[in-house]
Amino acid sequence: MLDPFAISYRFAVPDEAEVVRAIEYEAAQRFATVGLTGIADARPMNADFVRRKIEASEIIVAVNNIGNCVAFVTFALLAKRFYIEELDVLTTWSGRRIGARLIDEVAVLARQAGVQQLVLSTFRDVPWNAPYYRRLGFSVIESERLDAKLRAIRAAHVARGLDETKRVFMCRDVTAAGATG
Repeated sequence: MLDPFAISYRFAVPDEAEVVRAIEYEAAQRFATVGLTGIADARPMNADFVRRKIEASEIIVAVNNIGNCVAFVTFALLAKRFYIEELDVLTTWSGRRIGARLIDEVAVLARQAGVQQLVLSTFRDVPWNAPYYRRLGFSVIESERLDAKLRAIRAAHVARGLDETKRVFMCRDVTAAGATG
């Protein structure tokens, strides 16, 4: 008998661009519950951008046993680090360690590429953001230690309207143990 909650992980394929965008939109609705309605109201990633990320093998999806995508992570090589751009899990699939596994999948790719660190930017006090990543082995990078590339990402966030005073950059060595929480 098939496990109804069995999940596999693989690179996204071109015809999944709209599915990735739909997952992003649905997952963003959680932010309204913590007063971040701007995130919940934001449009999903541009479809052409998603297609380019798929073509570059920079989106990994989590797929259930009937072939439906239930989560994804996007990432990019950034100055000898992999920058995790976004991680989203459908609300009905949250709490099953799918996000943690997606991070571990990126860590495997990073090790294979000779990259030593994962980096991300996230909200400091949103429970499924910085506190969650801390449980996965990430630690905060103090603002004064941000290099030019991370400062440029911060500036791009500000230009998009994100309140960077509520956000932090975090990092994890790819040799660190997998998720613990």
